[in-house]
This record gives sequence, C-alpha cells and structure tokens, in this order.
Amino acid sequence: MSDASASARPAREGTPGEVFLAFLRLGLTSFGGPVAHLGFFREDLVKRRGWLSEESYASLVALCQFLPGPASSQVGMAIGLMRAGPVGMAAAWAAFTLPSALLMLAFAYGVTHADAAGLGGGWLAGLKVAAVAIVADAVLGMARNLCPDRARRTVALLAAAVAALVPGALGQIGIIAGGALVGLALLRLDGVPMAEPARHHLPGRTASLAAFALFALLLMGLPLLAQATGNPGVSLFDTLYRAGALVFGGGHVVLPLIEAELVHPGGLTREVFLAGYGAVQAVPGPLFSFAAYLGAMMPVPPNGAAGAALALVAMFLPSALLVYGALRFWTRLSTDRRVRDALAGINAAVVGLLGAALWDPVVSTGITSSRAFALALLAYLALVLWKVPAWAVVAGAALGGAVLL
Repeated sequence: MSDASASARPAREGTPGEVFLAFLRLGLTSFGGPVAHLGFFREDLVKRRGWLSEESYASLVALCQFLPGPASSQVGMAIGLMRAGPVGMAAAWAAFTLPSALLMLAFAYGVTHADAAGLGGGWLAGLKVAAVAIVADAVLGMARNLCPDRARRTVALLAAAVAALVPGALGQIGIIAGGALVGLALLRLDGVPMAEPARHHLPGRTASLAAFALFALLLMGLPLLAQATGNPGVSLFDTLYRAGALVFGGGHVVLPLIEAELVHPGGLTREVFLAGYGAVQAVPGPLFSFAAYLGAMMPVPPNGAAGAALALVAMFLPSALLVYGALRFWTRLSTDRRVRDALAGINAAVVGLLGAALWDPVVSTGITSSRAFALALLAYLALVLWKVPAWAVVAGAALGGAVLL
C-alpha cells in the first residue's frame, strides 16, 4: 500500500488489545535507539496500518521533541491514547517497554554474558546496521511527504546542518522554534487541504490540566517526602521521577545524571551501573528500560522484581502525565491556519533533525566497516525495494551481523 493511501485513510477507534499487540511487536523488534524507533513506528503504524496520517505523525514527533523524557515512548503513548483512550495509552507503553524491561531484569538476576542470550558483538553490530536502513527509509519517506517544496527542503537541510553543529537538547528546541518562525513568516498553505487530527478519546480540558498539576505536585513534593521519610523506595522513586521529568534528549543524556545520584558508597557500584548501561544498548525498546535493571540491583529493598517495577513507573510516569496533559491542546491548536503554517515549518525542521541523527549516532556507530556498509545496503534494498517487513529486516541483519561482523 502506498504512503498516500495509508495517510488518506480516516482514523477510526481501536481497542486496547489491538494497541497492545501492535506495540508488543514493535517492542520486540525496535532496536537502534529513539530515532530508529520513530522509523519503526512510521513504517508500521503510519504506512502499514494507517492509524494516522504522515502529517499527524510528524506533529506528534514535534510535540514530543518539546517535552522532556524519551521521545519515542511518548509518541507511542500519544498514539495509544488517540487510538484507544487512557487504557490504550497504558497498553502502548507496557507493550513497547516490557520486552526490554524483562530482558534487563533477567540480566540483573544473573545473565551477565550477553552471548548466552544471542546478543553478542556480531549480532549487536547487525542490529545497528538494521537501524541504519530503517532510519534512512524514515527520513527519506518523511522528506518526500513533509518537504515537497523548495522552502521546506531548505528548512530541513538548514535544520540538519545546525543540529550537526549544535548538538543537544537546547539545539533541538531552538531548531524546532526556528522552524515554527520560518513557517509563520514564509509558508502559506491555505490552498492545501488540512490534515484532520485524530480526535478519538482525547482527554477533556479538566483532565488535561489535572495531569499537568499532578506532574508539578510530584516534581516538587517527592524530594520533600523522600527527605522527610528517609525511605529507600521513596528516594528511588524521587530520583528516577526527576530524571524522567527534567531531562531532554533521551536515554543517553539521562543515564549520566542517574549515575551521579545512584552510584555512591552504600548505593550501586560503578561496575554494576556500567554493566547494565552496556547491556541496555543490546536490547530492543526504550533505553529508559535501564530503570528496571537499576531498581532490581539496588542494595536495599525495594529491589529485585519489586524494585524494577517501581523504578520503571517512576521513570516513565512524568512522560505519561505530560503527554496526557498536552495532547488535547496540541491537537486543537493544529487546526488553526497560522498554527498549521508553523507546524509545516516544524515538520520540515523535524525531518532535518532526523537527518542529522541518521548520521550521528545511527550511521557513525552502525557503519564501522565495509562489510557493515554492504549489509546496510542489503537491508535497505530489502526494506524499500522488496517491501520486506521491518521485523524481518532486523532479524536478517542480526543473522548477517553474526556471520559477517
């Protein structure tokens, strides 16, 4: 099915079970980090299932770039919420996160040799190669749909250049803001039909504001509660909630900040922390699933499975509250003509951001030899020209990596 036909299909209501199964498949196969995850989401949910249009998907990506926390998980939560309500939102998060969280919990319980789980160096290198093909297809596909004219192509290329020169969260926010200003000043899309935003199951105004209030209350109250009680569980919840609430840029940015609070005499050792940090690079799904390992490995209760569950909820709860609170306002704003011009500029800037991320870290860490380059070309050929499903491309690249790399 073509991109255009998938994007043109009207949105319809779904079920939490449907959402859970779709995201479980993604949680089992989405290797490569947040940028690669966005490529997997687009391939499966936009192109194949037609759950939302290309424009609506890019709008969600832009929204989640503004919010702290793991962008790919937030996009998944938003899609689950629009598809099947709050239960669908929870189903999307659980299904996408559980595979990696369970693997990290297993690693914490003693799976210290990654080769025993089939995640050795060659397999891991092949998975990184698969991410190159997935992200390249996502960037080119989004560029075709979201940058159809010279002005938006210019915005995308300039955004990619700035992202390469000014990495980090502040650079990303500035690029998106600049794209919005360019869209308002230069783009006039009155003659283009507006994309109809998905309106199923959006929370009401009161519920949205309540989510923002709860987010702020926990952010301010948990440190006081942890200090007052001295309870290790409350302290762990406070540390990981603040990490998820205040850090832009995803897992690679948040992990050093967690280390500063959890690695100390009486806490985790640096060796234990780094072992988990290395292992989480080899599993599918969000890097924030590292929280499951941290919770399980804490030297005092709650630890083990209970600590893993507590840590996971703490790390992802801020993202859930922010997405739940912001989505209704973002969706309503997207129907305004001026906002739509700004969104056109933002979407072009997002394409540029993904293009810069395609180079670093996806290509720079995935293509490390001529054999890896050849395997990436084969993966791209299978994905784009022969329409092999993304999960099969991932599996083939992993097998190819085990043989060749």
